[in-house]
Amino acid sequence: MLKSAIVRLVELCTYRARTVIALMLALALLSAFYAVQHFAIATDIKNLFPRDLPWTQRAYQYMAAFPQPGILAVVEAPTPELTEQAAAKLTAALAKDHAHFRSVDELRGGPFFARNGLLFLPSGQLARVAGSMDQAAPLIGALASDPSLRGALTALNYGVVGAANGAYKLDALARPMTMAGDTVAAALAGRPASFSWQELAGGRHDPDRLRRIIAIDPVLQYRALQPGRAATDAVTQAARQLDLAANYQARVRLTGLVPINDGQFGALQKDAGVDLAVTVGAVLIVLWLALRSWQLIVAAAVCVSCGLAIAAALGLFLVGALNPISVAFFVLFVGLGVDFSIQFSVRYRAERHETGRLRPALVAASRKAGGPLALAAAATAIGFASFVPTSYRGLSELGEIAGLGMIVAFLVSITLLPALLTVLRPPPEPRPMRFAALAPVDRFLQHHRIAVVGGTLGAVVLASPLLLWLPFDFNPLHLQNPHEPAVATFLDLRKMPEAGANAVDVLAPSLAAAEVTAARVAKLPEVAQTVTLTSLIPADQDKKLALIRQMKAKLAPALDGARKKPPTDAENISALLSSAGSLLQVSEAGSGKGAAAAQRLAGLLIKLAEASPQARARATEAFVPPLRVSLADLRAALDAGPVTAATVPPVLKRLWLTPSGQARVEVLPKGDPDDTAVLRHFVAAVLKVAPNASGPGVQLYEAGNTIVRAFIEAGIFAIAAIFLLLLVTLRRFADVLMTLVPLMVAAVLTLELCVVIGLPLNFANIIALPLLLGVGVAFKIYYVMAWRRGQTAPVQSTLSRAVVFSALTTGTAFGSLALSSQPGMASMGELMGLALLCTMAAAVLFQPALMGPPRAAAQPRFRVGGAMPAAWEDEPETEEPPPRQPGRDTEKEPVSQKVGG
Repeated sequence: MLKSAIVRLVELCTYRARTVIALMLALALLSAFYAVQHFAIATDIKNLFPRDLPWTQRAYQYMAAFPQPGILAVVEAPTPELTEQAAAKLTAALAKDHAHFRSVDELRGGPFFARNGLLFLPSGQLARVAGSMDQAAPLIGALASDPSLRGALTALNYGVVGAANGAYKLDALARPMTMAGDTVAAALAGRPASFSWQELAGGRHDPDRLRRIIAIDPVLQYRALQPGRAATDAVTQAARQLDLAANYQARVRLTGLVPINDGQFGALQKDAGVDLAVTVGAVLIVLWLALRSWQLIVAAAVCVSCGLAIAAALGLFLVGALNPISVAFFVLFVGLGVDFSIQFSVRYRAERHETGRLRPALVAASRKAGGPLALAAAATAIGFASFVPTSYRGLSELGEIAGLGMIVAFLVSITLLPALLTVLRPPPEPRPMRFAALAPVDRFLQHHRIAVVGGTLGAVVLASPLLLWLPFDFNPLHLQNPHEPAVATFLDLRKMPEAGANAVDVLAPSLAAAEVTAARVAKLPEVAQTVTLTSLIPADQDKKLALIRQMKAKLAPALDGARKKPPTDAENISALLSSAGSLLQVSEAGSGKGAAAAQRLAGLLIKLAEASPQARARATEAFVPPLRVSLADLRAALDAGPVTAATVPPVLKRLWLTPSGQARVEVLPKGDPDDTAVLRHFVAAVLKVAPNASGPGVQLYEAGNTIVRAFIEAGIFAIAAIFLLLLVTLRRFADVLMTLVPLMVAAVLTLELCVVIGLPLNFANIIALPLLLGVGVAFKIYYVMAWRRGQTAPVQSTLSRAVVFSALTTGTAFGSLALSSQPGMASMGELMGLALLCTMAAAVLFQPALMGPPRAAAQPRFRVGGAMPAAWEDEPETEEPPPRQPGRDTEKEPVSQKVGG
C-alpha cells in the first residue's frame, strides 16, 4: 500500500509538474519568510539542561545565593602602583554604569586590603618587614618630605653613603640601581617608563601584583547573538575614555563565561560565510560527479533548499528558538536531506537508461526506490526522535527538529524532485549507472565472504578493549580557539585563586557550618585550598597589630614631617650631577655587579642632566607618582586595626555570606588545571564529602555526565525503535540483523579509531553519533531492500554508486567544518568525516559479504503476523513501464531513442 501510494504520488507530480512546483516554491518562500522573521538562537547556555535535575537545582540555588560574575576585567600594568591606580579608576567608572552592569567589584583590591594588607602577611615575614622599616626610617623620611625627582636622588645618596661607610656591600644596591637605570634609560629614549617603589621595598618581582581582577555582573541581552557584547563594549569604551594606556601604561583584557561564549558565537558567525561557500562548492562538485547533468543538480539543489526552508520553519515553530546544539540542524539537513535526492536521482538515471523515456523512468524509480527511501526516512526520523526524551535539552531539541526534517526531506524528494525533472527534462542516459571497475571487488567478496565477515568482526571485537580508553573531554575550554582574546586571558588566569576557574563551591546554612565543611574538604589530597569568609580574617592579629604599632611609632614622624617645595629644573640637574658623582666615586672603590650597576646609573644620570627638560619631566613622571602611591599605601597600612566578620566591607562580605546567613565555601583543585582527569577526580572527591556542592567544576563535571548519559539512553532508544520498525516492515529477523549488524560494526569501528588517532569525544563532536545512526541505517536499508529484490553484484551496482556519492556529498558538507577556527567545530567535522567513512565502508564492502547471494525463495521465514505488505514484496530487477495515459503523457522521446535496451 505504501509503495503504491508513493508511485501514485510521483505519477501525479509528473503530470501536474508545474502546479506542484508552484505550490512547493510558494510553501518554501512562506516558510523562509517565517524562519527569517522568527529565527533566534537561545544563547543562554544554562537552558541547555532542565532545571529539575539534581545538579542543576543545586546550581540555580547557589547562583541565586551568590550571583556569579559573567565578566572578569583583567587590568595589567608594568608596576604594582600603576596597576593599582588603573584598576581603581576603571572600577569607579564602571560602578556608575547601571545600564550595563549590575555590580562591579575589584577582587583582592580596594581600601580594605590597602589598610589591612600587612595583617595578611605571615607573622615571621611581617617581623622581618618591621625590622627593615626601622633601618629605612631616614630614607622614608627623605622621600616623604620631598616626593620628587630630587627626593628620589637624595634617597639614592643615602644608600650610596651607607655602602661607602661599610654598612653593607655595594652589591646589595645592585638591584635598585639596575631598576633605576632601566627607568632612566627608558625616559631618555622616550619609551614608557615607571619605577616601582613597592617592588623595591619587597625585594622581588611578583607577577601577581602586576594584575588586578575586576568582577562584573553584566546586564545580558539574550535576544542578541552575542548577549554580552554591549557590556563588554562598555568596559572597553570606559578604559578608552580613561586613557588607561597612556596614563598608566595599562591594558585591560576581558574574560569569563560571557566574553568566551560571545567570542564563540561571533567566530561561528564570522566563519559561516566561508564555511558555507566551501560546503556549497564542494557539494556541487560531488553532485556533478554523481549526476552528470545540470538539470539533475539544479533539481537536487532546489529540493534541498526548499526542504531546508520548510523544515526550519517547522522547527522554529516547535521550539521557538534554536540553541547552540540544535543550530547544527542546518548542516544535518543538508548532509542527510541530499541523500534522498541522490538516491532517487541515481535510481532515475538507471531507469532512464533502461526505458529511454523520462516519465516512465521517474515512475519506475519511485517503484524501486520509494519503499527503501520511506523506510530509511522513517528509521532516520525515529533515530533522531529518540533524543527527544533525554535530559539534555540541546540534544532533545535537535532530535525533534531533525526527526521532522527527515520526513520533510523524504516528501520533497518524491514530490518536488520528480516535478522538477519533468519540467527540466534531463537528456537520456547513454551508459548504465554501475561501477564496472569494482567488479573484481564483487567477485572477491563472493568467493571470500566468510573470511571478510569473520575477519572484520574479529578485528572489531579484538580491538574493542580500546573503548575502555575512549576519552570524553568535558572541558569546554578545549572547544575554544586558544588564540581568542577571552580564552587566552582565561588560560592565563586559571591558576589564580581569584579567578576560580575550576573551583567547587559549597553552599552552607551558616558560617559555622561552612567552616566545618571547609575543614573536612581541605583534608582531601585533591584539594589545594579552601576559602571562606573567615579567610578574610587574619590570624595572630594581636601579635601582628603590635608589630604594626611599633612600625607606626617609628615611621609616623618621618611620614608626617614638613614638606619641601617642589624642585626647579635647575635643582633637579644639580641633584642628578651630585648623585652621579657619588656613584662614580663609590664604584671606583669596589668591583663586581654593584660597581658595574653604579657606573651605568651614573652615566645615565649625567645624560639625563644634559638632556632636555622634557626628558627630565618624563623621568619625574616615572619616579614620583608611584612614590606618592606607595607612601599613601604605607600610611594606610600603618593604620590597620582588628579585622572581624563585622568589619569586612559589605560588598566584600556579600561574596561569601548572604543576608539570610548562608555561607559559601570555595574549594580549589590541586594539580594541572588543564588536565581533564585531574579535574574529574577532584570534583568526584569533593562530591563524596559534600554532595550538595556546585560551582564551575561541578557544573562541568555533571554536564558531561548528563550529556554522555543522554547519548547512551538515546542510542538504546533509537536502536530499539529502529529494530521494531525493521522487524515490522521487513518481517524477517535475519534481515533485521543484516541491517543492524553493519551499523553496529561501523559505530564501534568509529569509536575505536577515535582512540587510535587520539580524537576525544566532547560536547560538540558527539553530535556525529546521531548522524552515524541516521546515515548508517539508511545506507543499510538500501542494500537489504535491493538484496531482497534479488540484486546481485551489489558493489558495482547503481545502488553503490548512489551510496558512495551520497556519502561523499554528506562527508563534504560536514567535512568543511574541520576547517573552522573553533576547535570544537573542527572536531565535529573530523568525527563526522570519520563516521561517514566507516559507515560507507560497512555498507559497500561489509554488508554485501554479510548478506551473500540473494535468497532463492521469496517467502519470509519469520513473520510478525499477517501477509507481508506489497510495498516490501520481492520484485524483479526490471519491470515493464506503466501504461501510458491517453491525452496526458506529453513525453516526446520515441522508444527508438533508448540506448542499449
